[in-house]
Amino acid sequence: MTQKERMLAGLPYKASMDGLPEEQLATKMKIYEYNLCPPDQPEKIESLIRGILGKAGANVNVLAPFHCDYGKHIEVGNNFMANYNCIILDVAKVVIGDDVMFGPNVSLLTAGHPVYASSRNSGYEYGIGIIIGNSVWIGGNTVVNPGVKIGDNTVIGSGSVVTKDIPANVIAVGNPCRVLRQITEEDKHYFHKTKRFDVDDY
Repeated sequence: MTQKERMLAGLPYKASMDGLPEEQLATKMKIYEYNLCPPDQPEKIESLIRGILGKAGANVNVLAPFHCDYGKHIEVGNNFMANYNCIILDVAKVVIGDDVMFGPNVSLLTAGHPVYASSRNSGYEYGIGIIIGNSVWIGGNTVVNPGVKIGDNTVIGSGSVVTKDIPANVIAVGNPCRVLRQITEEDKHYFHKTKRFDVDDY
C-alpha cells in the first residue's frame, strides 16, 4: 500500500511521502485564494469553496479564513454555515449533514499521533473520520477529536472538547464534552435560556 492508501484506510502513515505533500500544497493554494477573495464577490467565493470541498449541498456558507488539509475528504450537506476560523484536518473523511452551524474557531481534527514518544517521533500519524448529523449546532472554540460522531439535532456548547460520541437530541458541553441534558419540545419556545420568543413564526 502507498502512504496515501494507508492514510485513507485509517492505518499509520507518513504524510511526507507518496505525493501527499504535493496534494496538500495544491489545496493550500486554493485556500489562499479563497481566504483572500474580496467579500463583494459571492459568486466567486461559492465557486472557490466548491472547488475545495469534496462534496457540498445547496446554500453553503464558509466565512474566511478557513483551513483544511485536502478538502476533497470533506462532505457537507445543505444549509451549512461555518463561522470565522474554521479548521478541518481531513486526513480522514469528514461527513457533515444538513442544516449544520459552526460558531467561530471550530476545529474538526481527524488527525492524530501515537502517544508513545519514540513511536510518535518515527513520523507515523493516523486519521480517523468524523461524522456530524443533521441540524447540529457546534458552539465557538470547540474541538472535535478523531473518530467522533455527533447525533442529529444536538447542540455542543462553546469551548467544548469532544473526545467521544455524543448522541442525538442533547445539549453537551465541557472538556471533555459530556451530555448536559436532553432537548425537549418545551425548548422550542425559548430563543436563549429562559427568554421566550415574542413572535409567532419561529
